[in-house]
Amino acid sequence: MQAWRVHDNGEPREVMRLDEVPDPVAGPGQLLVRVLAVNVNFPDALLCRGHYQVRPPLPFTPGVELCGEVVAVGEGAEGEVGSRILATPTLPAGGFAELVAVDAANTLPAPDALDDAEAAALHIGYQTGWFGLHRRAALRSGETLLVHAAAGGVGTAAVQLGKAAGARVIGVVGGADKARVAREIGCDLVLDRRTDDLVAAVKEATGGRGADVVYDPVGGDAFAKSVKCVDFEGRIVVVGFASGVVPQAALNHALVKNYAILGLHWGLYNTKDPAAVRSCHDELTKLAAEGTVRPLVSERVPLADAADAVQRVAEGVTTGRVVVVPGRTTGGTR
Repeated sequence: MQAWRVHDNGEPREVMRLDEVPDPVAGPGQLLVRVLAVNVNFPDALLCRGHYQVRPPLPFTPGVELCGEVVAVGEGAEGEVGSRILATPTLPAGGFAELVAVDAANTLPAPDALDDAEAAALHIGYQTGWFGLHRRAALRSGETLLVHAAAGGVGTAAVQLGKAAGARVIGVVGGADKARVAREIGCDLVLDRRTDDLVAAVKEATGGRGADVVYDPVGGDAFAKSVKCVDFEGRIVVVGFASGVVPQAALNHALVKNYAILGLHWGLYNTKDPAAVRSCHDELTKLAAEGTVRPLVSERVPLADAADAVQRVAEGVTTGRVVVVPGRTTGGTR
C-alpha cells in the first residue's frame, strides 16, 4: 500500500515522502481499516518538525484522526467488517495511508449525518471544543465567548459549539477572507486582528465588561490581549500555541482581576476518563443529526497531495478543515 512517512524532522512539504510499504494486519484487539478520509491537524505539522509532545520513532506516518471502513477484525477485538468508524491511530502508524490498524477500544461509530470527510473532522477538534467550553469553562447560555482563529479548523468547531450552547460569539481572524468564513459559520461579531483594536472592540461589544470565556488555540499575542479583555470571573481556555509562542501568564494579574486560566489537553481524557469521551461523541452525533454542528470542510484533497496540505495548514493559510481523501484523484473544495 501507499503511506506517507517522515524520515527526518523538518517542514512537512520537505520531509514527508509517499512510500510503498507492506499492508498492515489487524493484531489482537485491533481493527484493520481502509482509510476513507484523514483530517489534517496542526499537530501533524508539529510531529513532522519534531516539536510535538509525542516524538514517534523515525520513520513514522502522521495523521492523527480518520474515518475508515473496517476490513478485518483482529483476535479479541469488537468490530464489524463494513462498518464506518472514527479512529485516532497509534503512532508511528498514523492515518495518511491507504490502510491502518487501530485499537478497537478507541474507535467510535461515524455519524450517519456526515460524509466521510466531515466525519473525520468531527472528532478531535469538536471533542476539544466540547470539553473546553463545557467541562472546563462551564459556558452558559447568554454568555459572551471569544474565539481566536475563528475561521480555522479548531476555531470553527468552537464557534459552532458556542452557538449551540446559546452563547454570543465573537470571532477573531486574520484577513478579510477569514472574516467572511467566520461570519458564515455564525459569529455574531468578527474582529480582524490585523486591523481592529481587539481589546477596545471586545470591551465596546460587551458594555465594558469583557468576554466571559476565551477559547485560545493560538497563544502568543492572542493570549496577551485576552487577559486584557476577559470579564470578572471570566475563563480563558488554553488549547494550544499555533503562533509558536507559549505565553508566560502573570498570575498576579489573574489574582487581581479574578479570572481563571484553564489548560486543556483533550488526549488525556482517553486514558483518564474514556467514558466521558464516548458521552461527548454521543452528544456531537446528536448535534450533527440535528444540523446544529457540521464541520466546515474547505478542501478535499487526494492522498498524493497530503504533504502540501499539512504544510498549508501549518502556515495558517487555510480555512475550516482540509481533509485528505485517499480515494480522490483530484483536489477540490466543498
